[in-house]
Amino acid sequence: MSNWFGLHLTALGGATRRLARAPLGTLLSALVVAIALVLPALGYVMSDSVAQLAEGLSGRPEISVFMEVGADRHQVDYVAEKLRADPGVTAIRFVPRDQALKTLAAGAGMGDVTATLGDNPLPDAYVITPKSDSTSEFERLREGATHLPGVAHVQLDTEWVQRLAALVALVRSSVAALAVLLGAALVIVTFNTIRLQILTQRHEIGVSLLLGATRPWVRRPFLYFGTLQGALGGLLAWALLVGILMLVRGPAQTLADSYGIPLSLDNPAAVEVAGLVGLAAVLGWLGAALSVRRHLRDGVVTD
Repeated sequence: MSNWFGLHLTALGGATRRLARAPLGTLLSALVVAIALVLPALGYVMSDSVAQLAEGLSGRPEISVFMEVGADRHQVDYVAEKLRADPGVTAIRFVPRDQALKTLAAGAGMGDVTATLGDNPLPDAYVITPKSDSTSEFERLREGATHLPGVAHVQLDTEWVQRLAALVALVRSSVAALAVLLGAALVIVTFNTIRLQILTQRHEIGVSLLLGATRPWVRRPFLYFGTLQGALGGLLAWALLVGILMLVRGPAQTLADSYGIPLSLDNPAAVEVAGLVGLAAVLGWLGAALSVRRHLRDGVVTD
């Protein structure tokens, strides 16, 4: 067992020294890996922030029932009676048109605009809270309220949140597809790097095999080299990601505050950094393993 650990430590030391002997080449290779990783990592952070925003704003689903502007008091009271009598409604709140105008003027900063209006263009409205969150129940309540006399429009208040959630799902799928493509590119880069090293050392490898070296002994330094190169690229990708977030955090926060939107672009957690570096190391090992398997077959290293 100690001999097994000794062989691996020797191979790891050799790979480390090989990386240290060419610092510029090592940095450029790690930078290629980092660029391939930072794009999907940045997309993941952005989509995660938008997903948290959607979850924070979704709240309890409600239905808004807007009356016609010219609806009389009898129609307004009749609609309220019908809505309260529905067993699927757990709460109902009446929003008078005058209150809606005051809220619009105060909340949207449109006091000067609303002051110039002759008549209030906003209708009376009811806000319904259903007992069930099922889609079929919402559709039933919306369909029933639409046909009540004096009702002009019925709107599900969380429709925009649902659209936002669908957009987040689309972005995450796109990020996943991009990660797969760039991961494949990372494997190819490592494959070619190890291939060049094998071709450079093919005579040395051939002599070692003739002297009795085993193929695992020959493969091991190249596998560690690919793994270390991938891990270094993952660390550099994390540094680039933190730098990009530092640049965009201020402008993004300013824009979000101007709209009153809670938004936070946090740096990746320790477990996410570990996952990024680990994934890069695994991809580097995979590229090295494929290259070693392809180029250390019989007759290749002795050409």
